[in-house]
Amino acid sequence: KRSFTFKRAIYAHTTVKQALLKMQHNKCCFCETKTKSTAHRGSGDVEHFRPKGGYKQDKQDNLYNLGYYWLAYEWNNLLLSCEPCNSSYKGNLFPLQYPEKRAKNHKDKITEETPLLINPALQNPENYISFSKDVPYAIDDNIYGKTTIEVLNLKRHDLEKERKKVLNEFNKQLNIIGIAKKKIGDKDWQELAEESLTLIYEMALPQAKYSAMIKAALNKTP
Repeated sequence: KRSFTFKRAIYAHTTVKQALLKMQHNKCCFCETKTKSTAHRGSGDVEHFRPKGGYKQDKQDNLYNLGYYWLAYEWNNLLLSCEPCNSSYKGNLFPLQYPEKRAKNHKDKITEETPLLINPALQNPENYISFSKDVPYAIDDNIYGKTTIEVLNLKRHDLEKERKKVLNEFNKQLNIIGIAKKKIGDKDWQELAEESLTLIYEMALPQAKYSAMIKAALNKTP
């Protein structure tokens, strides 16, 4: 069977990682965990959205050894993810809504594919995934959100633990604002409320870890 050798030094070059880190605000493209702001070891993996060396439609499938080889060095197929999302969970999984339309070689059109995984470079994950407190769920039970949560195991314990910390801080600041509203005229409390509003604003910015969860919490805050 035909096989290809891929040069990691090219697709994972320092300049590539630096560009991806900047674009993604030093966050994993899938789970929003912060990576180190360096292009060297420990700063995340350069991930191929469409797997370069082989693919699986389902976890239990045998690996089809010829992947999207022609996209190995294509910028539009590169993302930066944390090691668990890339290696432990996604790996070679690349499910399609209509597997029979999968591009098998460079002559086929990938535009005819309908990936079930959300591509955060081209799609806004917030259109498909929201949060109930710190737990992600697929909006209106959509297949793209469900598949992405399942394949990337976005409900895994380590993520749940880290998201809880951020959400607890959000609720703490929200509580301060609530108390301040009842203490009209108290300068100290008003100053605290302003600080809390600033912190909440910063927690919802794209560069903040788990900002999608915070924005979902804000949308549900009276």
